[in-house]
Amino acid sequence: MTAHQPVPDPARSRLSSTSSQRDLRTPMLAGAAVGVLQALTPFAFWWLPAATVYGMGVAVIAAIYIGFSVADGRPKVIAVESVVAGGFLVVAAAGVTGTAWLLVAGLVAHGLKDYWQHRTQFVANTRWWPPFCAVVDVVVAGTVAVAILTGIDVSS
Repeated sequence: MTAHQPVPDPARSRLSSTSSQRDLRTPMLAGAAVGVLQALTPFAFWWLPAATVYGMGVAVIAAIYIGFSVADGRPKVIAVESVVAGGFLVVAAAGVTGTAWLLVAGLVAHGLKDYWQHRTQFVANTRWWPPFCAVVDVVVAGTVAVAILTGIDVSS
């Protein structure tokens, strides 16, 4: 005798998929708004080169995951996120002292890391954060890239 297996309902699957997409709208819209604000931060720190401000942004957004990993509590997650944040810190420093394209690369890489984090949930209890942060990363990376391409000196 076999146990009754429920038959998947395609309409219900689409509904839950649509619901989860709707659930991501708020963090993504908030990410777009914060991304625009973060892209404008060099104006708030006018005495610093824009590359320095954006470099600090790359370092800070990467370090936030250390806090999430501590809240998660698993030593492996804390170690991995600390190493990853250290890598982003190196990229940020190189982007401040070298070509600003490294800042764009760091932001894009962090956005890809956010996408991976969202898909795997490597750090527990961060369901809304990765989509939010990925959009912030993309908005700022795009802004810096456009500035570089249009001849705006981001480094001085």
